[in-house]
Amino acid sequence: MTDSSPHGPRERLEELEQAAIEAEFETGRHEETEAEAKRHILIRVGRVTLGVIVLVAGLLMLPLPGPGLVTIAAGLALLASDVPYARKLLETARKRLPADSQGNVSRTVVLGGLVVSAITVTFTVWWTFFR
Repeated sequence: MTDSSPHGPRERLEELEQAAIEAEFETGRHEETEAEAKRHILIRVGRVTLGVIVLVAGLLMLPLPGPGLVTIAAGLALLASDVPYARKLLETARKRLPADSQGNVSRTVVLGGLVVSAITVTFTVWWTFFR
């Protein structure tokens, strides 16, 4: 099946790429070359993808064992530089985390959550496959 429009899929992809490069020149870190703009676009896509994965993992950890709120905050922190509403959600999530007077989450809370998660996942895998 072929595309009968004057702009086939390849041309549309090239137009999209050129539009992304132009937008990066206008809104990015003021790249000087097209190669720098392309690289920064890939970095943004990777950061947003990783942020969404971490955010979904955190949402899954709310009913499941694990540091759900800490993981949600980490995912939102990854998204905050590229997704405008993520900054607002990050502030809301930070208010719900146990923090000191400066608003920093203690390492004990983060490491404790990770240890509890690792133990829970290990036990679950053992219970499911090896008992």
